[in-house]
Amino acid sequence: MPAVVIIGAQWGDEGKGKATDLLGSRIDYVVKFNGGNNAGHTVVIGDQKYALHLLPSGILSPGVTPIIGNGVVVDIEVLFDELDALIARGVDVSRLKVSANAHVITHYHRTLDKVTERFLGKRQIGTTGRGIGPTYADKINRVGIRVQDIFDEGILRQKVEAALDQKNHLLVKIYNRRAIEADEIVESLLSYAPRLKPMVADTALEIHQALEADKTVLFEAGQATMLDVDHGTYPFVTSSSATAGGASTGSGIGPGRIERVIGIVKAYTTRVGAGPFPTELFDASGEFLRANGFEFGTTTGRPRRCGWYDAPIARYSARINGVTDFVLTKLDVLTGLETIPVCVAYDVDGVRHDEVPVSQSDFHHAVPIYEEFPGWSDDITGAREFSDLPQAAQDYVLAVEAMSGARISAIGVGPGRDAIVTRHDLLG
Repeated sequence: MPAVVIIGAQWGDEGKGKATDLLGSRIDYVVKFNGGNNAGHTVVIGDQKYALHLLPSGILSPGVTPIIGNGVVVDIEVLFDELDALIARGVDVSRLKVSANAHVITHYHRTLDKVTERFLGKRQIGTTGRGIGPTYADKINRVGIRVQDIFDEGILRQKVEAALDQKNHLLVKIYNRRAIEADEIVESLLSYAPRLKPMVADTALEIHQALEADKTVLFEAGQATMLDVDHGTYPFVTSSSATAGGASTGSGIGPGRIERVIGIVKAYTTRVGAGPFPTELFDASGEFLRANGFEFGTTTGRPRRCGWYDAPIARYSARINGVTDFVLTKLDVLTGLETIPVCVAYDVDGVRHDEVPVSQSDFHHAVPIYEEFPGWSDDITGAREFSDLPQAAQDYVLAVEAMSGARISAIGVGPGRDAIVTRHDLLG
């Protein structure tokens, strides 16, 4: 059975949670392999809406084992709050496993994230202020706290004290904030140990054993390709590997185990935070997309920047990730538009670029070159077969598919769990 990776193919918020949920009855494990509680997945089941942040979307699927992999950074307080909220709604969360090697977000990480962002002023990255970047920085600098450290008070105290030796100098001398006491952090983390310990496992081994036993394992990315620390619009990116390659390093499986990569793209484009966005709209069309698509962050509530579909970005994501199938979401949001522009290339200082420019400066100054397609007015939320869609909607999907570098195997036509048109088997 396959190991399958789901990634966002734009700047995030494409609907990865819905795609994961779509496959829920056919998979055995869902592994989150990067990011933390700085992203949100919204899943609608019947008349119930679930907003997930740190937890894998598969936690909502009966019989699926959800795993938080070693590549994730974990705010334990947020983890417990999210679990308690699901338990209160009758969701079984007992199957959750957390990697012993995942790094832990502490109070000082959140503090540094917020004060650093304010210090940057006009050069702000647009972080969520949840301590994600500083935690990954500590991981790379080899002064991080891992989940397993919480169960050894001596080691935990040594690591916290070593980290604060440097961080308190920054907080006090640069940012004019009070120093943080090591005892405060250690006691807080130790208080989580009794509840956390039963969830902690050698998740890399468990995933390997599942694949050896012919189980289907789905690897779920947080954030998206254009926010990847290596391949995104650096420095306006997240601090982890949000591309398909991150599934291997963030979970502990070899890349040869991955058989399919499913890229999620909206029928238009959105972005949260700072950074270049060639198709961004500042007019009534942008407001139309934001209002009809309810484009406000699941985690932050921030209004999302909205723009037309960007085919060069889709092609770039298909290439970087090795996408085998796209899921095109929110096609229904475009209903009612007379014409729908699609970015097919960029103009940079009079030179046409059919692919994403390698130079960040060029990309920042890229002006989209559009091709326009006829819109439709019929309600498509009840469509379940491709032939149920109006001809103009079918033509739009086929045109976008031809530009995007991989087949479009499923189309989201509404927020509901079953509001989807399937053209090809995502696992076949």
